[in-house]
Amino acid sequence: MLLASAATSLDGGLYTWITDLAQRSPATLDSAIRVWSDFGLALFALLMLAAWWRSRSDTPARLAMALCAPLVVVAAYVANDLLKMAVHEQRPCQTLHAVTVEACPPLGDWSFPSNHAAIAAAAAVAILLTDRRLGAVAVPAALLMAASRVWIGVHYPHDVLIGLVTGALVAWLLTLAARRFAPVVVRLRETRLRPLVAAR
Repeated sequence: MLLASAATSLDGGLYTWITDLAQRSPATLDSAIRVWSDFGLALFALLMLAAWWRSRSDTPARLAMALCAPLVVVAAYVANDLLKMAVHEQRPCQTLHAVTVEACPPLGDWSFPSNHAAIAAAAAVAILLTDRRLGAVAVPAALLMAASRVWIGVHYPHDVLIGLVTGALVAWLLTLAARRFAPVVVRLRETRLRPLVAAR
């Protein structure tokens, strides 16, 4: 109860203002944001795939970073989920009984921090460090993903903010560490797997 009160006092007013704005917005806008919020993570998978494809003609270190990106995202998700299970913050739509665009998740489906925001941020940072051009698409997309989670009513603003920070920090550390696997890429380029790790 104390945790719910602290979360509400932190940015409950901002959350309520955003969800009220969503209720007054055109249904087509709400529908578009809901679809993005629910399925937009697929874009990051496509961008990681593109980063790998483009990195085949780059340095072994750059390709190693691209190949490790999916594992980096999984690691960020695990780190974020461990934090979520430790905090046990109820969803704002449960605590504040707000009318929301998305159906409110059930009790026990914890809110803090946002897994969607963490995954998007981790993917965006991993992509940005690998390919700046693709990163210029991924970073704004991650911010939009985080914002959409508040708009549809399933997260407080601080949930998505900490999710972004957690995902970005884990991805930054692990993606830079992935450069150490460059010798593995060099060896793979001498095997039958060469088409996967080197452009013609």
